[in-house]
Amino acid sequence: MNLMAAVQLIQAPLSENLSRLSAALAEAIPHRAIAQLSGNCAYSPYLTHGEPSGRPHSVATAADLAALRPLLPARGNWQGRARMAGVDVPVLALTSDITEQGALLVVIRTEDTPVPEEHLTPAQLMWDLVTAHREGLRSEALPGSLAASRAAAAARAAAIAELGDAHGAALTALLGVLRDRDLDDSNARTRAVDLAVSAHAELRSRAELDQSLAEERAGDAFERLAVSLRRILHTRGVRLELSPPGAKEGADRQLPTDVTHTALAVVRATVHASLEDQVHGPDDDAEHRIHVGWKVGTDELRATVRDNGPGTLSRSALDARRVTERLAPLGGRLDLDAVPGWGTTVTLEIPLASSNTPRQDPLTALGGRELEVLGQLARGRRNRDIAQDLRISESTVKFHVAKVLGKLGVSSRGEAAALAHEWGAGA
Repeated sequence: MNLMAAVQLIQAPLSENLSRLSAALAEAIPHRAIAQLSGNCAYSPYLTHGEPSGRPHSVATAADLAALRPLLPARGNWQGRARMAGVDVPVLALTSDITEQGALLVVIRTEDTPVPEEHLTPAQLMWDLVTAHREGLRSEALPGSLAASRAAAAARAAAIAELGDAHGAALTALLGVLRDRDLDDSNARTRAVDLAVSAHAELRSRAELDQSLAEERAGDAFERLAVSLRRILHTRGVRLELSPPGAKEGADRQLPTDVTHTALAVVRATVHASLEDQVHGPDDDAEHRIHVGWKVGTDELRATVRDNGPGTLSRSALDARRVTERLAPLGGRLDLDAVPGWGTTVTLEIPLASSNTPRQDPLTALGGRELEVLGQLARGRRNRDIAQDLRISESTVKFHVAKVLGKLGVSSRGEAAALAHEWGAGA
């Protein structure tokens, strides 16, 4: 664990963060696997890397990680044995308080001896660094990260729905049979009923956990926006007027976090443009005011930024601050109404669900592994090199490349790489 390892972590694509973090920790803290549960990862709040601990193809579950949270402070560590993927194993858990929800890293170790403080401190700093880096990307709502985030969210939602339906149907059928009073052996039936009910509860709690990490209440998101705007404006002599969403405006609606992150980023950028990219006259003694409001409709979030400035704000000024670029991956739109001498109103609309139009967001069609392969293609990597980096066979790489080309509707690796760079997956 050194400064160069930290630099390499920051420079690496997000898809490689966990594997590189594992490599950076390996010498000081030997382990077989590593897992994270955080609310600010652009790809997925729950990720694992390494060898399975117990159940086939499973390092740990999100529920396993969540069960460790009560044992840790807001920032710090915990060492001991915990159940991961159905197996009791030695673990080191680290939490960072850089995010509101807290970021949890669990290192599944190969030995029981406690990790000495001389290794714990740099490990904690490394996890803080990774968390801060991701938080910065989340706050800025960078287009490439948003596209990958939406693709991951769609895949995760589909998987949860599919598993939920399958498990729910199986458990319902099991409960129906076991509750049949004509069956013998009441003790066995009672125990089986308890097991099925517990399984139902666990399935429900996992779905709720995923929802809490992937969604945010509209009213809470607006309050975060208000806090950040007050910081921007309190020294500028500008009066901030806020219209937070009420019950009728969807304050209690649960919104996808990529929508709320984008809304915060583009509103802040628009406010900056309103303050800094308009020329105020020397005799302009009027009190400057900026009004910000949100309304959640059936299908979209609408944010408005209105000022009483000179009315000279241009679309190019917003483009320079990447407002349009940030809206593009989510199919968002902006409308600018500038009236010289009266002020400017900017209306930002962000769909709450991903668009079905590939041209608006071509990367939403790709799964997590396909996004990783696309990122490698964008860097000009050969199949052999991709196979080594992702630890899969060359034939599997060829399969994924073919799927990527088909889903993106392109005929060559070069065209796929061009799309990746356009949408940020090649960064």
